[in-house]
Amino acid sequence: MMKRNILAVVIPALLVAGAANAAEIYNKNGNKLDLYGKVTGERDFTTTGKKGNSDINYGQIGFKGETQINSDLTGFGQWEYRARANGGEGNQKNSTRLAFAGLKIKDFGFFRLRP
Repeated sequence: MMKRNILAVVIPALLVAGAANAAEIYNKNGNKLDLYGKVTGERDFTTTGKKGNSDINYGQIGFKGETQINSDLTGFGQWEYRARANGGEGNQKNSTRLAFAGLKIKDFGFFRLRP
């Protein structure tokens, strides 16, 4: 009976822990913009080792878009920000996780610039 109670709590928590969602904000005349996000909450318990227990909690938000410049050229880009929640106030080390812009050239491929 005890094992069933634990599973009833653990399984929904695992399903929610890595929840990610996306939404199309704009899509008209070859211009497209998507907004997406993810929230992760994790607690590691250890009984051995010097590090002990740890938390990995963060949220991510990002934008992904593209624009049709002409019939052969498409511009695209993506930006993603990660906000950490496992440090003390003022010690979260929030950062841009991913950022790039580029051009897709029909029949040739693409090139991308990253900071």
